[in-house]
Amino acid sequence: MLVSDFDFPLPPELIAQHPAAERAASRLLHLRCNAQEFSYDRAPDAENLDAALDATFFSHSIEDLHFRDFPSLLRPTDLLVFNDTKVLPARLFGRRSGQKAQPLSPANPASKDFLQGRVEVLLTRRLPGPEETWQALVRPGRKIMPGERLYFFEEAEGTGSGNAALPAAGAGAAGAKVEPLLQAEVLTRGEFGERTLRFLPVPDFHSRLERLGHIPLPPYVDRPDSPEDRERYQTVFARDPGSVAAPTAGLHFTPQVLAAIDARGIERATVTLHVGLGTFAPIRTNVVEEHQIHTESYSIPSETVEKIQRAKREGRRVVAIGTTTVRTLEYAAGGGGWQNRPAVCGEGYGPTDGPPAAGAMRHPEASVILSEAKDPYSKQKTGFPDLQPSGEANIFIYPGYHFRVVDAMLTNFHLPKSTLLMLVSAFAGREQTLAAYQHAVRERYRFFSYGDCMFIE
Repeated sequence: MLVSDFDFPLPPELIAQHPAAERAASRLLHLRCNAQEFSYDRAPDAENLDAALDATFFSHSIEDLHFRDFPSLLRPTDLLVFNDTKVLPARLFGRRSGQKAQPLSPANPASKDFLQGRVEVLLTRRLPGPEETWQALVRPGRKIMPGERLYFFEEAEGTGSGNAALPAAGAGAAGAKVEPLLQAEVLTRGEFGERTLRFLPVPDFHSRLERLGHIPLPPYVDRPDSPEDRERYQTVFARDPGSVAAPTAGLHFTPQVLAAIDARGIERATVTLHVGLGTFAPIRTNVVEEHQIHTESYSIPSETVEKIQRAKREGRRVVAIGTTTVRTLEYAAGGGGWQNRPAVCGEGYGPTDGPPAAGAMRHPEASVILSEAKDPYSKQKTGFPDLQPSGEANIFIYPGYHFRVVDAMLTNFHLPKSTLLMLVSAFAGREQTLAAYQHAVRERYRFFSYGDCMFIE
């Protein structure tokens, strides 16, 4: 399938640049995608695509609410699963040593600034091992070669935007030597600015990172980070540091909302997936199946495993709070399947498999065929798989995927042509998802990390 199949028009002013004044004041689009059964005989062509996506046939399945209403949408028997990862201040500004730079002419007055110029580093994933070795994105990427040393100094007070003037390596005011708080060596070079960095040992690496680092706001938030982001780009239940992006569906929760959920007797559980480059890296291929996603480390407590297994045995819903939780649970359950399975909400998207059988459903664009009576992934027949409690998740979910764990999800609105929009489309069906997004644009919902959310069931 084509990446362009997941594009949609989005006015730039709908991209949220700041969080809502109150977490729970954000809007919520409720998509009841099983409210009706849909049947398609052929693919809509470009001429009648707007009609196919018109929200009129979703009029009984879309509802405009606020996040404060979320507890009332849940069933008392639901199990909610949250990602309790904590965002690191993973964006660093420093200087390069110039050791591996191409020499410039001494006559060039810009030579020194070039050789020891500013660098911006986004730590994306800590690699296993006793040393502080990290995968990172580095700018300017083309200038930073293996063997280069990077120095990170504390910025002057009140210059928290990352634009402060930094001292040259080893130089301070009036000739005094300034020691960097952190130093790193570039070990390897990858594509698109990716590097592997090894930090020199210090006794308090994470406290120094807290002093030096900035909250890694996504690139579509077109402003420097502020002290407010230290609180608001973090969930109220964040516990385990390690992410470079927030599990944004969790940003809407407040202690009061959680208390309202608990008051209804609804069960809660947690997983940890440290969000890395795989979440926000753009797709650089034209064909969805050719995209390679990065790995992200996860862990699932034994208590959570037991709660999920019990919920599945009892026929209760597992409600995932955010796409990071979806990816964690589905990867831990073995990655689902790709055998012409329709989406949870009634659509499929996979390879052509001959003419439709009696009682089969057919996706308009991909000719997915599935006979409900012969579904090889029926939970009643196959039971529920064991969950791997920890590992490195690299699951890329797009339409055609069979969900084994998740029955409903809360998620923010995602970028056009992104892996996360494909995941939502796999769950709700591509056309229903794009119709819901079309409705959200028309109703002026706020998009992306600091934006509004949708509950899909």
